[in-house]
Amino acid sequence: MSRPLLIGLTGSIGMGKTETARMFARLGVPVYDADAVVHALYETGGGAVDAIAAAFPGAVKEGRVDRLELAGQVGGDEEAFRRLEAIVHPLAAKAQQDFLADAIARNEPMVVLDIPLLFETGADARMDAVVVVSAPAEVQRVRVLSRHGMTPERLDNILARQLPDAEKRAKAQFVVETGKGLNQAFEQVKAIVAQLRKKHA
Repeated sequence: MSRPLLIGLTGSIGMGKTETARMFARLGVPVYDADAVVHALYETGGGAVDAIAAAFPGAVKEGRVDRLELAGQVGGDEEAFRRLEAIVHPLAAKAQQDFLADAIARNEPMVVLDIPLLFETGADARMDAVVVVSAPAEVQRVRVLSRHGMTPERLDNILARQLPDAEKRAKAQFVVETGKGLNQAFEQVKAIVAQLRKKHA
């Protein structure tokens, strides 16, 4: 069995990546959602809970990871961030392998791997095509700062770990602009899927 076409989907925080992933799913393209996997790992019974409780005392409350408390402990601390990555990345990688094995078994022609730090982790090298989701910086900032528990300092810490939007756009084969609404973004996604299906038919 041949493997499906791998479409890497990425974008900085607040650019609309989650909504864009849903658009691919609406068009029948299976989506691996790295954020959703991490959420599941942090929930009660999740695979990362015990290790995070040991590595970050107080970050687990009532059997699940308190994301705000964890973010406060990690902050701009590179050593703490690497400790967290060492816990989460192997578990997320296993989930991605299982997703791909399932897609191969179903003979899917293409899949989307929604990975927030695609370029930063070098995962783009494994992709057949990369789609970057983008929006103007002022739109991004308004979106992110409206989230519960988000502060300008925390946003700046997150952005410092992410490749700048302009660099991501330059490295991508496709860019989906979300600043002008979901309908326009969906038209862009439809065009990308149609082009990839035609190219790899």
